[in-house]
Amino acid sequence: MSTTLTPRARALAFAALVLGGVGIGVTEFVTMGLLPQIADGLGVSVPRAADTISAYALGVVVGSPLVALGAARAPKRTVLVVLMVVFALGNAAAALAPDHPSLVLARFVSGLPHGGFFGLAALIAVALAPPGQGGRAVGTVMLGIPLAMVAGVPLGTWAGQVLGWRVAYWAVAAIGVLTAVLVLRWVPWRPGDRAHSWRTEVGAFANLQFWLTMLVGAVGFGGMFAMYSYIAPTLTEVTGLDQAWVPVYLLVYGLVSIVGTWLGGRLGDWSVLRTLVIMGLGSAAALLAFVWASLEPVPAVLAVAVVGLCSSAWVVALQLRLMAVAGAARTLGAAMNHSALNLANALGAWVGGLVITAGYGYRAPALVGAGLSLGGLLVLGVSLLVRHRGRGTPARAV
Repeated sequence: MSTTLTPRARALAFAALVLGGVGIGVTEFVTMGLLPQIADGLGVSVPRAADTISAYALGVVVGSPLVALGAARAPKRTVLVVLMVVFALGNAAAALAPDHPSLVLARFVSGLPHGGFFGLAALIAVALAPPGQGGRAVGTVMLGIPLAMVAGVPLGTWAGQVLGWRVAYWAVAAIGVLTAVLVLRWVPWRPGDRAHSWRTEVGAFANLQFWLTMLVGAVGFGGMFAMYSYIAPTLTEVTGLDQAWVPVYLLVYGLVSIVGTWLGGRLGDWSVLRTLVIMGLGSAAALLAFVWASLEPVPAVLAVAVVGLCSSAWVVALQLRLMAVAGAARTLGAAMNHSALNLANALGAWVGGLVITAGYGYRAPALVGAGLSLGGLLVLGVSLLVRHRGRGTPARAV
């Protein structure tokens, strides 16, 4: 497909895919900043309003394999358009939700297209890319979430606070519609592979390397979420900063994540395995440093920046490895990366909360996070050992 596209046409196709990622990133994270407004608007407590965050994550975990299996033989562009329409409808339903159960259901529906969209976008990006540039192509289409964290989430949070929380979901619904139109207009169409079937995709579930790589993501990326989930109280209670400084630290995290995603794509073209190891070690070291760096503002922001850089580059490498070890089930492998990351979200936040509740303070989640990052590398080591001994499906040395 890449040989038939001009550089301008390829750039427009990538732009459409990135825009969809921005919309997904905004709806995933803006809810966290609007929980008080949502709770007040629906007459529930803040912890109960947080059910909407869990509902979205559950939608991602459930939707990723369903989309991959259902779209096995369909034209990828058509599936992307359908996913963005469902995404837009789910967010419109969230904006119209009259009560808490309705919003939880709408958020679950909104999460269903998440993994499938990014998975198919990654596969399309590789097909569109010039030879030898698949890694940087995947890194490009995954820029949507860090871009959302830098601009979309702060803007959506501000708009939701000023104009009401529902406006944030209306805006995301509009992004979904626009993305569907631009994908239809700019992303080249190719017929689906009629020889491919859902049975081929299901075959990935019998692949030990597939499950081990999923576990690498669920455990390893949980380290970042253990720290990030409690960054606000850590900065105010440990670092001693006013709450007005919290968005600044989050902005720094978002900015370096853009660089890290770009870097991860280029390093992935060099070596996926080496990128996972180097960035995993870097993330573990930065999380460990944050335990003490969080005592002072400047060291704290430096540690946050390194975590953001390493974690975002690591995610791109994990996406590439899952696509490789899945073999013929590339659609499922590409989509399930985001199921693994949402499991990491739940694991990191849960374990971080446990150590805080146990009385170890707000510095403890970063220490636990460093352990989870190293745990992910340990699982990766097991994966390589299994491959070396000839068990599971062989994969390229990526």
